[in-house]
Amino acid sequence: MRNLKRIILHCSATEEGKDFDASDIRTWHKARGWRDIGYHYVICLDGTIERGRPIDEVGAHVKGHNSDSVGICYVGGLKDGKPKDTMTQEQEIAWMNIVFGLRMVFGYLPVHGHNEYSSKACPSFEVQDKYGFLNVLPTEN
Repeated sequence: MRNLKRIILHCSATEEGKDFDASDIRTWHKARGWRDIGYHYVICLDGTIERGRPIDEVGAHVKGHNSDSVGICYVGGLKDGKPKDTMTQEQEIAWMNIVFGLRMVFGYLPVHGHNEYSSKACPSFEVQDKYGFLNVLPTEN
């Protein structure tokens, strides 16, 4: 198994409310010449979590940071062609479920956004502003 150190959130850069899934994203990525979808998980509009690339395989989602991370993509991220946090309530719940599930298996993994590692808007908001509380470790008394 890989030595995982972080979870990185992405968006599909698709219009708000447009329904896509992991098979659509896989098709897009393969059309670019990739061997498979770049993400490990995709969160659909209704909160369904779909598997992408197997977790024990290096993803293709953040240049220079794929070997030690899990890539998670939510469907959406654009409104009228501009970056916007379009996560539905169901997607937000699914995101937290994935984070907690991965931590149960692999231990503490901090959450980050793609835009923390590149000059892209993805995931169309600042993960630390919205989900930084997930990175606060409990203190022992």
